Amino acid sequence: MGPPGAGKGTQAERLVKKFGLKHLSSGDIFRAEKASDSELGAALARYMDAGELVPDDVVVEMMAKAITEVDGGLMLDGFPRTVAQAEALDKQLVEADRPLDAVVVMTADDDIIVKRIAGRRACPICGRGYHVTFMPPKREGYCDDCDGAELTQRSDDCEATVRQRLEAYRAQTEAVIGYYRSCDSLSIVDVDGNLDAEVVSVEVIEALASFEAQA
Repeated sequence: MGPPGAGKGTQAERLVKKFGLKHLSSGDIFRAEKASDSELGAALARYMDAGELVPDDVVVEMMAKAITEVDGGLMLDGFPRTVAQAEALDKQLVEADRPLDAVVVMTADDDIIVKRIAGRRACPICGRGYHVTFMPPKREGYCDDCDGAELTQRSDDCEATVRQRLEAYRAQTEAVIGYYRSCDSLSIVDVDGNLDAEVVSVEVIEALASFEAQA
């Protein structure tokens, strides 16, 4: 858990490989639906493009379906984002006899987050990702692999929308972290997302491995 741009997606990918988990990203699920021609996709587009949180009932319905389709361990990324979603998730996992084991809480400074997200670019043909500062293409503005393909920026990755997303996060999602801190049965791992991704990975993996060994 943590604000957008704190590094949750990067760390989730590494933890999935390390512990053999299924990665369920609400963002990926939402974007796939948004790209479809469905009525739900159109509704999601309105919320996401405006940098607003998707309503609880829509989120829970989509994520509940995804969770029940997975066998084995899960890594939830970007969900839950409100206390109501967390309570609904707890109910689902208790019914499935698959309670949460740990919550990784990542933090990062706003200016660093804005720089990370607003600098993202992607190739519309192959999907390869870039960053104007941290991972620039060889030719500015164009994909290294697809000759002549001009890189694009997601509409919700502009600075103004990112700052709106941070405000929405503070208004609703920070309370979820407090909710989980009050659960005695959960292990909480606090991580400084301002640090280099490699340093963060080592700290998180060591912490979760120790919890796994104690289980």
